[in-house]
Amino acid sequence: MRFSAFLSTSVAVASLAFAQTDTATMNLTALINSNQNLSELNSLLSAMPDLAAGIANMTNVTLFAPSNAAFSTLNSSNPGLLAGLVSSQNYIQALLSYHLVPNMSVMAANISSTPSFLPTALNATMYANVTGGQVIEARLGENMTAEIISGMKDVANITQADVKYNNGIVHIIDSLLSIPANVSATAEAADLTDFLGALRATNLTAPLNAASDITVFAPNNEAFQNISSALSTLTAEQITNILEYHVINGTIAYSSSLANASLPSMAGTNLTITVDKSTGAVFVNSARVINADILIANGVLHVLDNVLNPNNTANATSPDQPVFSGASGSASSTGDMLTSGIAAPSTTNTALVATDSTVAAGYTTRMGAGGSAASTGPLSTSSKGIGMPVATGAVGAAALFGGAAMVLNW
Repeated sequence: MRFSAFLSTSVAVASLAFAQTDTATMNLTALINSNQNLSELNSLLSAMPDLAAGIANMTNVTLFAPSNAAFSTLNSSNPGLLAGLVSSQNYIQALLSYHLVPNMSVMAANISSTPSFLPTALNATMYANVTGGQVIEARLGENMTAEIISGMKDVANITQADVKYNNGIVHIIDSLLSIPANVSATAEAADLTDFLGALRATNLTAPLNAASDITVFAPNNEAFQNISSALSTLTAEQITNILEYHVINGTIAYSSSLANASLPSMAGTNLTITVDKSTGAVFVNSARVINADILIANGVLHVLDNVLNPNNTANATSPDQPVFSGASGSASSTGDMLTSGIAAPSTTNTALVATDSTVAAGYTTRMGAGGSAASTGPLSTSSKGIGMPVATGAVGAAALFGGAAMVLNW
């Protein structure tokens, strides 16, 4: 029995080694077709031969491939949704392109506790307005498994890693990635109703949704409620200036690219970023980031525990100093002013409403807030395509494909 078990194990290991060697010579189409766990993805691609051929011809690419279980879960939770999505060629192209990281072969061993933000092939402006392509976040989760985080902070786990083929790497994941939504839809899903109400009251919703490459620092509801007495005395123009002070335009600053720095806000006044490396706490002026890296269609959103005041730029050395002198408030006093007509979300992703006072704890590398490297870090690009970059800040704008165009730029 012992010899038999040993023999069976040896055969299994040998078969696995052979399978891995065999797939390395396959093209992507053949690899997907040969993997029984990817039959649903294969069927989807078979229905769109031009898209499948385009993906297969890409070189040095990483595909995060949803397993059959991923499609099954989607169908179970949203019956008929996938069938409806398939009828929208533009959306399916965008969705599949969001699972592709071009010009980079990403090995699972390079994923660490410091998040990396990987530019995908999704660059159709109907769905994304991020220079270089909308990103996905890769990091190790609490149980040290590799996670891929997408819109609404949805998490997909890598269940089979580093399946090599002739032009790159495939990682099989247990759920489909979610294309990030715009600022207003994300704020609504995250129950940031006061922030959303303030945007609507000042007609900033549309401009923010249409902007490209932005970082939004969104105060939570309690933060607005704490200054309700001050807000009630301000004009719409003054509130607009306050909200614009919460936006960095032209720079996407993910948590792993935030460092001690001063950055210009949309309002024209600088924001002071402070990172406590010993605890991982991140401050914007004196407000603490309590939920980081919520991906949005045109950048990233971080949740703050206080409202920033462009006329009082207190920093993290005085976090208890009130930024609005004499302000006070309660939930009831701001509700009518900012949230009238805004319904609370029926469901929220737990990760969107979670709070953490040390959002950068465990980070081992860091880049400058505008994307300038402070260190090479454990995740770096390679001329051979092995590895991946530390988080990058996208600066400026670029001509992007229109929504009706092919979203994969070969």
